Amino acid sequence: MEVEIVTLSKQGGRSYNEDVHGHWHDDRFVACLVADGAGGHGGGDVAAATARASVLEGFGAAPAIEATVLRGLIEEANRAVVARQAEGGKLSAMRSTLVMAAIDLQENRFAWAHTGDSRAYLFRDGALVTRTVDHSLVQQMVAGGMLDAEGARLHPQRNMLLSALGSLDEPPEIAVSAPMPLASDDVLLLCSDGVWEPLGDEVLVALLQASRNASHWVEQIDQQIKAVARPGHDNYTALAIWLHVDSDNTVLLPDDEDDMLDDEGGPTPIGKP
Repeated sequence: MEVEIVTLSKQGGRSYNEDVHGHWHDDRFVACLVADGAGGHGGGDVAAATARASVLEGFGAAPAIEATVLRGLIEEANRAVVARQAEGGKLSAMRSTLVMAAIDLQENRFAWAHTGDSRAYLFRDGALVTRTVDHSLVQQMVAGGMLDAEGARLHPQRNMLLSALGSLDEPPEIAVSAPMPLASDDVLLLCSDGVWEPLGDEVLVALLQASRNASHWVEQIDQQIKAVARPGHDNYTALAIWLHVDSDNTVLLPDDEDDMLDDEGGPTPIGKP
């Protein structure tokens, strides 16, 4: 299996961007994540970047897709954010969501884990197969039958989270999937709420069905958010993972930590030699 990664991260209608994304890989494993910080400039962005560094460094030290491993990585990221809070000032109240996906290219399986309302989606044959379930007040209302998914997306309390990184007294709720099989041309999307909130799941599917490749899809997501988002809208970050059958021209990322943690985005092919 070959993996193509395309990323997008914009400040939207805000004066700065508190979202981050990142990925790590070797010849067998790939780990990708999106984190959405909160707490103001100098706070939320630091929380998200701290969580990213913790997860990717931890995964790189012992890559695996088992639930205990992924849960442990997010628990360690929470401790890392709390440790930075001790520096005080703008960092004292910082928080971050986090969603990650880990892929085993040898076994063609993956798993994901998250806390908060940054999401992971799996698409197959142009259809949405499954996605993560938010840790939020409106999601509880959906579960209780008081709202449907569209109502939750537009609800005035949609940004009230029930879980995020940045607390030891009340540890974050962490949801971890069992390993799931991957097929050629499967598509994974990791994104902050700045993507799914203005668009909704049906629009994401429609844009995917109308796209030629991962880069085109991410471009369409960007343009659609700009077209429909309200003034002052949130930062938005998307990381698309497109699976292909191995080809002879597979290109591996350089084994350089700065490149692996680069936040500028763009298409990155990854695969097994």
